[in-house]
Amino acid sequence: MNKDEIRRKIRARKTLLSDNERQSAAERVFSLLEQSAAFLLAEHILMYHSLPDELSTRQFIDKWHKSKKFYLPRVNGVGLDILPYDRSSLRLGSFHIEEPQGDDITPVSKIELIVVPGVAYDRKGNRVGRGKGYYDRLLADSDATKIGVGYDFQLVDDIDTAPHDIAVDIVITENHYIVTPGQRRQ
Repeated sequence: MNKDEIRRKIRARKTLLSDNERQSAAERVFSLLEQSAAFLLAEHILMYHSLPDELSTRQFIDKWHKSKKFYLPRVNGVGLDILPYDRSSLRLGSFHIEEPQGDDITPVSKIELIVVPGVAYDRKGNRVGRGKGYYDRLLADSDATKIGVGYDFQLVDDIDTAPHDIAVDIVITENHYIVTPGQRRQ
């Protein structure tokens, strides 16, 4: 299945989720994440601020932002700036996502763990994003552990990849914790 077909299939499946299913899945996935060695060992963590159709990151960020240093991305042209999380500085930005404001841009080299949003993942760590390449460009410059999170149905059999696609090290869904082959182990 090509990436456009995967995007259509996953988008349709997400529309069938109830609010309770969304909340339960987010709680389960982020519970598995917070038990991972990668999370426990990391101090500087790049999260994403979730869109309505993604696993909600808000409760997780609220729970941990006082004991971990969280960062959020901000779209800057074709790239992403990384800024410290500060709830009071969030403004609606590109693609209707809340983004941090300010000039305190953090180099990606400081980030130890990146929680990567995605439309779909396979067991090799390949991912389908929304198609703009923002995260592939960011991940290409990072040595951080990369963890993709999603619903169980976002785990697909195989994803066609391009040379610029960057795989994640770990995939977490409600019922799966997959350390991907050929990637750094945590």
